[in-house]
Amino acid sequence: MIATHYDPEEWQLRVQLAATFRMVAQLDWHEGVANHFSVALSEDGQRFLLNPKWRHFARMRASDLLSLDARDTEVMHRPDAPDPTAWSIHGTLHARLPQLRCLLHLHTPYATALSCLADPRIKAIDQTTARFHRRVVIDQHYNGMADAADEGLRLSRLLAQQPILLMGNHGVLVAGQSIAEAFDTIYHLERACRTLTLAYATGQPLRELPDGVAEQTARDWERFTESGFAHFDEARHLLGDPLDYAS
Repeated sequence: MIATHYDPEEWQLRVQLAATFRMVAQLDWHEGVANHFSVALSEDGQRFLLNPKWRHFARMRASDLLSLDARDTEVMHRPDAPDPTAWSIHGTLHARLPQLRCLLHLHTPYATALSCLADPRIKAIDQTTARFHRRVVIDQHYNGMADAADEGLRLSRLLAQQPILLMGNHGVLVAGQSIAEAFDTIYHLERACRTLTLAYATGQPLRELPDGVAEQTARDWERFTESGFAHFDEARHLLGDPLDYAS
């Protein structure tokens, strides 16, 4: 089913993003009606889709998503204005980093727990944690809920270094070239954080991989990209009838 009043390419992105919200809800990674996902519509990143304010992830439909323009100075005066924290961060990031097409911000349990440690690094202790070897930027300057463009500017400088941002005392923000790649990254990031957290919980010393092995493993992951698209498609199938989230 394609809503005829949407451009076909935009509609496809809407359906994929709505599915992502529901998959995340199934994984119990949502946090009330908070957290936000977005995907760029225009080449310059100025136009993008964002979830509406205070809509539960499990109820998200393709037609619910807001179409916004980062240059619109009146957006917060709209009757359907987005959450101010989402606008200040996602609007700024899409405008400044158009190459990062999809942005997923979550407070997943294990990544958030790791972000609260004095040393929140994702240490390479197995194949999945090694995927993120030296590929995560850590932000340790949490200053409360962000509702100003300055925070988006600060985060854009960090994401320009690496597309994975572990937000200290907060959560995680992952960027991807596509919705499928961003979802696969945040899925494996959370699993990596779970493995590391469980290893820490034993109270025994970690047996970290040698730096060369960890780096080679991370590079192998970077060549193993097709599985991410297959993973996304398979996860969508588990949702059941796509008409449930496409309207």
